[in-house]
Amino acid sequence: MPDPKREIALVQFLPNAMTLGAIAAGVTALRMAFAGNLDLAMLLILLAAILDGLDGRIARALGSESLIGAELDSLADLVNFGVAPAFILGVWSLLDVPILGWGAALFYVICAALRLARFNVGLKSGTVHDPRFFTGVPSPAGALLALTPIILSNAFPMLTPPGLVCAMWLIGCGILMISTLPSFSLKMRIPRAWKRPGLFLLAGVFAFLVFFPWSTLFVFNMAYLLSIPVAMRKAAEAAKNRTESPANVAGK
Repeated sequence: MPDPKREIALVQFLPNAMTLGAIAAGVTALRMAFAGNLDLAMLLILLAAILDGLDGRIARALGSESLIGAELDSLADLVNFGVAPAFILGVWSLLDVPILGWGAALFYVICAALRLARFNVGLKSGTVHDPRFFTGVPSPAGALLALTPIILSNAFPMLTPPGLVCAMWLIGCGILMISTLPSFSLKMRIPRAWKRPGLFLLAGVFAFLVFFPWSTLFVFNMAYLLSIPVAMRKAAEAAKNRTESPANVAGK
Protein backbone atom coordinates (compact mmCIF):
# COMPACT_ATOMS: atom_id res chain seq x y z
CA MET A 1 0.00 0.00 0.00
CA PRO A 2 1.48 3.38 -0.98
CA ASP A 3 2.74 5.51 1.91
CA PRO A 4 0.56 8.69 1.98
CA LYS A 5 3.43 10.58 3.65
CA ARG A 6 5.92 9.79 0.91
CA GLU A 7 6.84 12.82 -1.16
CA ILE A 8 6.58 12.63 -4.92
CA ALA A 9 8.05 14.86 -7.60
CA LEU A 10 5.80 17.66 -8.79
CA VAL A 11 6.51 16.67 -12.40
CA GLN A 12 4.71 13.37 -11.80
CA PHE A 13 1.43 15.30 -11.76
CA LEU A 14 2.06 16.31 -15.37
CA PRO A 15 0.32 13.32 -17.06
CA ASN A 16 -2.91 13.76 -15.08
CA ALA A 17 -2.76 17.52 -15.65
CA MET A 18 -2.53 16.85 -19.40
CA THR A 19 -5.53 14.52 -19.20
CA LEU A 20 -7.53 17.16 -17.35
CA GLY A 21 -6.41 19.67 -19.96
CA ALA A 22 -7.74 17.33 -22.66
CA ILE A 23 -11.11 17.17 -20.87
CA ALA A 24 -11.15 20.97 -20.67
CA ALA A 25 -10.38 21.15 -24.41
CA GLY A 26 -13.19 18.73 -25.25
CA VAL A 27 -15.79 20.51 -23.10
CA THR A 28 -14.71 23.89 -24.50
CA ALA A 29 -15.09 22.44 -28.00
CA LEU A 30 -18.74 21.75 -27.12
CA ARG A 31 -19.19 25.36 -26.06
CA MET A 32 -17.50 26.67 -29.21
CA ALA A 33 -19.69 24.46 -31.40
CA PHE A 34 -22.80 25.71 -29.62
CA ALA A 35 -21.61 29.28 -30.21
CA GLY A 36 -21.12 28.55 -33.90
CA ASN A 37 -17.30 28.67 -33.86
CA LEU A 38 -16.78 25.27 -35.45
CA ASP A 39 -13.23 25.95 -36.62
CA LEU A 40 -12.07 26.52 -33.05
CA ALA A 41 -14.08 23.52 -31.87
CA MET A 42 -12.24 21.33 -34.39
CA LEU A 43 -8.87 22.68 -33.28
CA LEU A 44 -9.73 21.90 -29.66
CA ILE A 45 -10.57 18.30 -30.59
CA LEU A 46 -7.18 18.06 -32.32
CA LEU A 47 -5.52 19.46 -29.20
CA ALA A 48 -7.34 16.89 -27.08
CA ALA A 49 -6.13 14.12 -29.42
CA ILE A 50 -2.52 15.33 -29.11
CA LEU A 51 -2.75 15.47 -25.30
CA ASP A 52 -4.34 12.01 -25.29
CA GLY A 53 -1.44 10.64 -27.28
CA LEU A 54 1.14 12.15 -24.94
CA ASP A 55 -0.21 11.73 -21.40
CA GLY A 56 0.16 7.96 -21.19
CA ARG A 57 3.64 7.97 -22.71
CA ILE A 58 4.81 10.69 -20.34
CA ALA A 59 3.28 8.80 -17.38
CA ARG A 60 5.23 5.67 -18.32
CA ALA A 61 8.42 7.67 -18.83
CA LEU A 62 8.06 9.33 -15.41
CA GLY A 63 6.93 6.15 -13.65
CA SER A 64 3.76 7.94 -12.51
CA GLU A 65 1.13 5.57 -13.91
CA SER A 66 -1.89 5.22 -11.63
CA LEU A 67 -5.39 3.77 -11.55
CA ILE A 68 -6.82 7.28 -11.26
CA GLY A 69 -4.88 8.31 -14.35
CA ALA A 70 -6.24 5.36 -16.30
CA GLU A 71 -9.82 6.14 -15.31
CA LEU A 72 -9.38 9.84 -16.10
CA ASP A 73 -8.02 8.92 -19.51
CA SER A 74 -11.11 6.85 -20.34
CA LEU A 75 -13.46 9.60 -19.16
CA ALA A 76 -11.54 12.13 -21.23
CA ASP A 77 -11.75 9.90 -24.31
CA LEU A 78 -15.50 9.51 -23.98
CA VAL A 79 -16.02 13.28 -23.74
CA ASN A 80 -13.46 14.30 -26.35
CA PHE A 81 -13.84 11.57 -28.93
CA GLY A 82 -17.38 10.39 -28.28
CA VAL A 83 -19.67 13.20 -27.17
CA ALA A 84 -17.83 16.18 -28.67
CA PRO A 85 -17.54 14.97 -32.32
CA ALA A 86 -21.19 13.87 -32.37
CA PHE A 87 -22.29 17.23 -30.97
CA ILE A 88 -20.11 19.25 -33.35
CA LEU A 89 -21.32 17.34 -36.39
CA GLY A 90 -24.87 17.59 -35.07
CA VAL A 91 -24.70 21.38 -34.82
CA TRP A 92 -23.07 21.59 -38.23
CA SER A 93 -25.33 19.32 -40.27
CA LEU A 94 -27.43 16.73 -38.46
CA LEU A 95 -30.12 19.25 -37.53
CA ASP A 96 -31.18 19.01 -41.19
CA VAL A 97 -32.31 15.43 -40.48
CA PRO A 98 -33.40 15.72 -36.82
CA ILE A 99 -34.63 12.18 -36.17
CA LEU A 100 -31.96 10.27 -38.08
CA GLY A 101 -29.33 12.80 -37.04
CA TRP A 102 -30.09 12.39 -33.34
CA GLY A 103 -30.15 8.62 -33.71
CA ALA A 104 -26.79 8.67 -35.51
CA ALA A 105 -25.26 10.88 -32.82
CA LEU A 106 -26.52 8.60 -30.03
CA PHE A 107 -25.30 5.51 -31.89
CA TYR A 108 -21.84 7.01 -32.33
CA VAL A 109 -21.52 8.02 -28.66
CA ILE A 110 -22.66 4.56 -27.52
CA CYS A 111 -20.14 2.93 -29.86
CA ALA A 112 -17.38 5.14 -28.43
CA ALA A 113 -18.37 4.09 -24.90
CA LEU A 114 -18.41 0.39 -25.87
CA ARG A 115 -15.05 0.77 -27.62
CA LEU A 116 -13.46 2.27 -24.51
CA ALA A 117 -15.08 -0.31 -22.22
CA ARG A 118 -13.77 -3.16 -24.37
CA PHE A 119 -10.28 -1.66 -24.37
CA ASN A 120 -10.27 -1.23 -20.57
CA VAL A 121 -11.51 -4.77 -19.99
CA GLY A 122 -8.75 -6.07 -22.25
CA LEU A 123 -6.13 -4.19 -20.23
CA LYS A 124 -7.44 -5.34 -16.85
CA SER A 125 -7.84 -8.97 -17.92
CA GLY A 126 -4.32 -9.09 -19.33
CA THR A 127 -5.56 -10.26 -22.72
CA VAL A 128 -2.58 -10.93 -24.97
CA HIS A 129 -2.73 -9.15 -28.29
CA ASP A 130 -0.32 -7.97 -30.95
CA PRO A 131 0.79 -4.48 -29.82
CA ARG A 132 1.17 -3.42 -33.46
CA PHE A 133 -2.59 -3.47 -33.97
CA PHE A 134 -5.74 -2.18 -32.33
CA THR A 135 -8.98 -4.14 -32.42
CA GLY A 136 -11.26 -1.74 -34.23
CA VAL A 137 -10.53 1.92 -34.82
CA PRO A 138 -9.32 3.71 -31.65
CA SER A 139 -11.53 6.53 -30.39
CA PRO A 140 -9.20 9.46 -31.29
CA ALA A 141 -8.96 8.22 -34.87
CA GLY A 142 -12.71 7.56 -34.86
CA ALA A 143 -13.34 11.16 -33.80
CA LEU A 144 -11.22 12.57 -36.62
CA LEU A 145 -12.96 10.26 -39.09
CA ALA A 146 -16.36 11.34 -37.74
CA LEU A 147 -15.48 14.97 -38.42
CA THR A 148 -14.47 14.25 -42.03
CA PRO A 149 -17.60 15.92 -43.51
CA ILE A 150 -16.65 19.22 -41.86
CA ILE A 151 -13.03 18.81 -42.92
CA LEU A 152 -14.13 18.04 -46.49
CA SER A 153 -16.41 21.07 -46.58
CA ASN A 154 -13.62 23.38 -45.40
CA ALA A 155 -11.10 21.92 -47.82
CA PHE A 156 -13.46 21.79 -50.81
CA PRO A 157 -16.56 23.97 -50.19
CA MET A 158 -18.26 22.71 -53.36
CA LEU A 159 -18.30 19.18 -51.90
CA THR A 160 -20.27 19.89 -48.70
CA PRO A 161 -22.20 16.68 -47.90
CA PRO A 162 -25.90 16.87 -46.95
CA GLY A 163 -27.22 15.97 -43.50
CA LEU A 164 -28.35 12.49 -44.54
CA VAL A 165 -24.86 11.59 -45.75
CA CYS A 166 -23.31 12.98 -42.56
CA ALA A 167 -25.66 10.88 -40.42
CA MET A 168 -24.81 7.70 -42.31
CA TRP A 169 -21.10 8.56 -42.16
CA LEU A 170 -21.30 8.99 -38.37
CA ILE A 171 -22.99 5.60 -38.04
CA GLY A 172 -20.23 4.04 -40.15
CA CYS A 173 -17.53 5.56 -37.93
CA GLY A 174 -19.26 4.12 -34.87
CA ILE A 175 -19.32 0.68 -36.46
CA LEU A 176 -15.59 0.92 -37.24
CA MET A 177 -14.84 1.64 -33.58
CA ILE A 178 -16.70 -1.39 -32.22
CA SER A 179 -15.66 -3.70 -35.05
CA THR A 180 -12.98 -6.37 -34.70
CA LEU A 181 -11.12 -5.10 -37.74
CA PRO A 182 -7.41 -4.58 -36.97
CA SER A 183 -6.00 -1.08 -37.35
CA PHE A 184 -2.41 0.06 -37.01
CA SER A 185 -1.09 1.11 -33.61
CA LEU A 186 1.64 3.70 -33.05
CA LYS A 187 3.65 0.81 -31.56
CA MET A 188 4.14 -0.66 -35.01
CA ARG A 189 7.77 -0.92 -36.06
CA ILE A 190 9.36 0.42 -39.21
CA PRO A 191 12.71 -0.48 -40.80
CA ARG A 192 15.63 1.48 -39.32
CA ALA A 193 16.46 2.76 -42.80
CA TRP A 194 13.16 4.63 -42.81
CA LYS A 195 14.01 6.63 -39.67
CA ARG A 196 15.49 9.70 -41.35
CA PRO A 197 13.00 9.81 -44.27
CA GLY A 198 10.23 9.38 -41.71
CA LEU A 199 11.40 12.44 -39.78
CA PHE A 200 11.43 14.49 -42.98
CA LEU A 201 7.95 13.19 -43.78
CA LEU A 202 6.65 14.21 -40.35
CA ALA A 203 8.18 17.67 -40.75
CA GLY A 204 6.46 17.97 -44.13
CA VAL A 205 3.12 16.88 -42.63
CA PHE A 206 3.39 19.53 -39.90
CA ALA A 207 4.23 22.17 -42.49
CA PHE A 208 1.19 21.22 -44.57
CA LEU A 209 -0.97 21.26 -41.43
CA VAL A 210 0.10 24.85 -40.79
CA PHE A 211 -0.46 26.12 -44.32
CA PHE A 212 -3.18 23.77 -45.62
CA PRO A 213 -4.84 22.34 -42.47
CA TRP A 214 -8.15 21.18 -43.90
CA SER A 215 -6.75 19.59 -47.05
CA THR A 216 -4.02 17.88 -45.02
CA LEU A 217 -6.51 16.50 -42.48
CA PHE A 218 -8.73 15.21 -45.27
CA VAL A 219 -5.81 13.42 -46.96
CA PHE A 220 -4.76 12.03 -43.57
CA ASN A 221 -8.24 10.66 -42.89
CA MET A 222 -8.47 9.04 -46.31
CA ALA A 223 -5.00 7.54 -45.90
CA TYR A 224 -6.03 6.16 -42.51
CA LEU A 225 -9.13 4.52 -43.98
CA LEU A 226 -7.01 2.98 -46.74
CA SER A 227 -4.57 1.68 -44.13
CA ILE A 228 -7.24 -0.53 -42.54
CA PRO A 229 -7.22 -3.16 -45.36
CA VAL A 230 -3.40 -3.13 -45.15
CA ALA A 231 -3.59 -3.68 -41.39
CA MET A 232 -6.02 -6.55 -41.96
CA ARG A 233 -3.57 -8.23 -44.32
CA LYS A 234 -0.59 -7.65 -42.03
CA ALA A 235 -2.49 -8.93 -38.98
CA ALA A 236 -3.58 -12.05 -40.88
CA GLU A 237 0.02 -12.68 -41.94
CA ALA A 238 1.26 -12.21 -38.36
CA ALA A 239 -1.39 -14.62 -37.04
CA LYS A 240 -0.45 -17.18 -39.70
CA ASN A 241 3.26 -16.88 -38.84
CA ARG A 242 2.52 -17.40 -35.14
CA THR A 243 0.47 -20.49 -35.95
CA GLU A 244 3.19 -21.93 -38.17
CA SER A 245 6.10 -21.07 -35.86
CA PRO A 246 8.31 -24.02 -34.75
CA ALA A 247 7.14 -23.71 -31.13
CA ASN A 248 3.50 -23.97 -32.12
CA VAL A 249 4.17 -26.80 -34.54
CA ALA A 250 6.06 -28.72 -31.83
CA GLY A 251 3.21 -28.24 -29.42
CA LYS A 252 0.58 -29.75 -31.72
